[in-house]
Amino acid sequence: METWKGEAVVWRRDHEAGAWIFAAIHDSTLGPATGGTRMRPYATAGAALEDAMRLAEGMTEKWAILGLPFGGGKCVIAVDRALEGAEREAFLLRYGRFLESLRGAFQTGEDMGTTPADMAVVARATRHVHGIAPDGSSIDPGPFTARGVLRSIEAALEAAAGNAGLAGRTVLVQGIGDVGAPLSRLLAEAGADVLACDVDAGRAARAANEPGARIVAPEAALATPCDVFAPCAAGGILTAESAEALPCRVVAGSANAQLAEPAAADVLHRRGVVYVPDFVANGGGAAALGLMESGADEAAIVAKVDAIGETVRAILAESAREKEPPLAAARRIVARRLGERRRERGLPG
Repeated sequence: METWKGEAVVWRRDHEAGAWIFAAIHDSTLGPATGGTRMRPYATAGAALEDAMRLAEGMTEKWAILGLPFGGGKCVIAVDRALEGAEREAFLLRYGRFLESLRGAFQTGEDMGTTPADMAVVARATRHVHGIAPDGSSIDPGPFTARGVLRSIEAALEAAAGNAGLAGRTVLVQGIGDVGAPLSRLLAEAGADVLACDVDAGRAARAANEPGARIVAPEAALATPCDVFAPCAAGGILTAESAEALPCRVVAGSANAQLAEPAAADVLHRRGVVYVPDFVANGGGAAALGLMESGADEAAIVAKVDAIGETVRAILAESAREKEPPLAAARRIVARRLGERRRERGLPG
């Protein structure tokens, strides 16, 4: 935590489930810290903490790009085994009480390793869960995220190839989960040749059966030629070395923190590969849940998600003008918006 520039990390050890809970609050300039709850095994508690801080910073960037009144936060739950049935439900209720004790300083929704059904359980113990319908069920943000990624891909293709059309384009979707599956269907409907890749062979097979995708082995994901590489699984997959050899024209997907190191963005830019920063491309689900909280109707939500494409175009245009990677352009926009809000509130910095 020594070099992290966030505001706070609140942690709890859940002894009954053998789980570590890290709620990282990065920046509340725009509003209360808001981000998903991720639950998965980690090699160490320190690795889970590091992931929470990194993902919380990405949420600050996401909300600023979307122009919505929320701050950056993320919760990571490190488990040493799969929690199922009654044990999972009991843990989620304890987690909800933990969130309630924070009095709104951190608000959440689903993320990798949690589901809409999980969030409905959490919401029984706290008011601070986004996307809960009046009947107590949880709304799945995955399809909205997928739609935003689709619009990002179209905008990036326009910049890379002069044409936003997907017909005849090859798109490799890495991770056929809550976002990758609906994204694969949208791509197929648009005429793309979809390559499905997942460590779970069953999920890849279902994608191949439904939209007619072809399966790519997980170990071949970064070496398979395609027009668009859409990472929709775990983050940290692109190093400077792998970016040097990545055989595609566009990188745009829903995975958080796709770059293992900042130098990867520079390598992609030098090679002419258009990289859409993940906190821009994957903003559709966050935008949808955020707008639902304010009572927006479906038409307004869909319009906001579709507007991600125009945001990508603006970032890529600024990137071209300044002769810099899109990541640098996007982060400059974030800094401007945070700075404007700080001045409005009379805050330092």
